[in-house]
Amino acid sequence: MIYLDNAATSWPKPEAVYRTMDTFLREKGANPGRSGHDMAVAAEKVVEETRVLLARLLNAPDEKDIIFTLNCTDSLNLSLKGLLKPGDHVITSSISHNSLTRPLRRLEHEGVKVTRLLPCSEEGFVSPQDIEQAIGPNTRLIAVTHASNVSGVIQPIEEFGEVAKRHDIALLVDAAQTVGTLPIDVQATNVDLLAFAGHKGLLGPTGTGGLYMSKRVEPEPLKEGGTGTVSESEEQPSGRPYMYESGTPNTVGIAALGEGLRYLMSRTLADIQTHKKTLLDRLLDGLAAIPGITVYGPRDRARRLSVAPFNIERWSPDEVGAVLDQAFDIKVRAGLHCAPAAHKVLGTYPHGCVRASVSCFNTLDEIDFLLGALEKIAGTEPPRLTADKTQSSSVSAH
Repeated sequence: MIYLDNAATSWPKPEAVYRTMDTFLREKGANPGRSGHDMAVAAEKVVEETRVLLARLLNAPDEKDIIFTLNCTDSLNLSLKGLLKPGDHVITSSISHNSLTRPLRRLEHEGVKVTRLLPCSEEGFVSPQDIEQAIGPNTRLIAVTHASNVSGVIQPIEEFGEVAKRHDIALLVDAAQTVGTLPIDVQATNVDLLAFAGHKGLLGPTGTGGLYMSKRVEPEPLKEGGTGTVSESEEQPSGRPYMYESGTPNTVGIAALGEGLRYLMSRTLADIQTHKKTLLDRLLDGLAAIPGITVYGPRDRARRLSVAPFNIERWSPDEVGAVLDQAFDIKVRAGLHCAPAAHKVLGTYPHGCVRASVSCFNTLDEIDFLLGALEKIAGTEPPRLTADKTQSSSVSAH
């Protein structure tokens, strides 16, 4: 089996991630911060160690500014709904993932004004000048996606941060695809809110995520409840990070996330980037050599992540994905990837495309096997419904 759907969630995980989830539940699986016994203390220590590792990775000045959430979508909702009020204005791009698009649409119905900027190029880049020109007297937030999960286009968040700082406006970055993949310095980029997933580039389990929150912003918590602190008060605690972390956390997931971080730091992001670039170069060059395949995304490979979106002439994306899965045991993702606006920019709406996305655990042999499979698919006719309503195709792995 070949797994090439890492932009959705990374797989496999480092071996230590699996081991940690097992041993943590067996030895430290108590409720962190809720009791004084040694298991609870040990659980809390693991959570805080992971918080410190995340702060170090992002160059956050204070680990208490790292808030644990369920996923990147959770972090984006906290940022947007905790900060924006009716009458506020937010600037965003028109190519975002639904995790950013949908909460903004909800807020728009409630009286928040949203400006959606079109890319300044067909490759999907957003212009810092366009952002600056869209700023008005009520602009409260700039909300952008660091890199597209569809095309891989990497936006210049450093330049966005300069615009935000110059106008004293908060900058929110959806970094679901980039934390753990690209080096990010939240201080150097002037980012106020950085939402990230634990299960993608950070190599942790699903159900983990986080939000970096600078001291310049203080969103309202979206929930209240037990935090293990100030238990005598009926009011929500005001101190970070606990004012945003009500309820029992996914402690075992956070412990495993910590092991994913340690793996990244031991191997270094630079080494992982080099490996992924080697795989992506082989994949893109191979795709370009197969007649009938159209590849999308930035031509400048230094400005794209390790994702390769493509379509095969005469074949629907779903057909290609199904044949790769069933005939070749290759896992990719086909369709709209929860980002229909990005596909409109690429010209692949409404059917979408096929996306192959690599990780640090993929190999050149796996890329070559995928290319061989795609060459076979491109050279045959797509499957058609037979009399019994099942699909038939002459494509096989042999």
